[in-house]
Amino acid sequence: MTLSPGAIVRTGALVLLVVIVQISGVQNASVLGGTIDFIPLLVAAVAIYGGSITGALTGFATGVVLDMAIGQTLGMSSLVLTALGYGVGRYRDLRDPAHGLMPIPVAAAATTGYLAAVAAVSFMLELEASVSVLVLREAVITVLLNVALALPFFALVRRILRPVLAVDPLHRMRKRGEQPTASGPLGLRGLEVNR
Repeated sequence: MTLSPGAIVRTGALVLLVVIVQISGVQNASVLGGTIDFIPLLVAAVAIYGGSITGALTGFATGVVLDMAIGQTLGMSSLVLTALGYGVGRYRDLRDPAHGLMPIPVAAAATTGYLAAVAAVSFMLELEASVSVLVLREAVITVLLNVALALPFFALVRRILRPVLAVDPLHRMRKRGEQPTASGPLGLRGLEVNR
């Protein structure tokens, strides 16, 4: 995703909307002993469709907004979500995640990593962190709930970001009615490439 004004506005609106929804209603609603957490899902979805830089920027912005809205130590969520966004975006940069069920393992890994990193940072900052079997059970249920919501959530984020996502240059050329020139790899110009 290119950092155009449209991309910044769309991503910023998503960040604000998801943080407000998470804080105002979803965070306090218990489902089967766990809670749904849209924050790591949003950062992972933007990172998987936009890349590592976009994911890191979205993670940082989401963390700042979340920390200011909750009133917790400023920078704690930003640190965790920036790393999460960069990691998921880097996965997207190295591998082409084109499978239709890709959001399921990405959501599971992102939510697990987010919960583990928040717990680790809370322990380092000595912020009322506790460990028990109930906390671990709640974390597992949160991961399962996020996995259950991954497909529709990622589809919604993709639909919102679709106009600002990078498009294949050959697709743009064909859309304008131009014919792409066939050439070989760099250094082998003039050789035909079978497509």
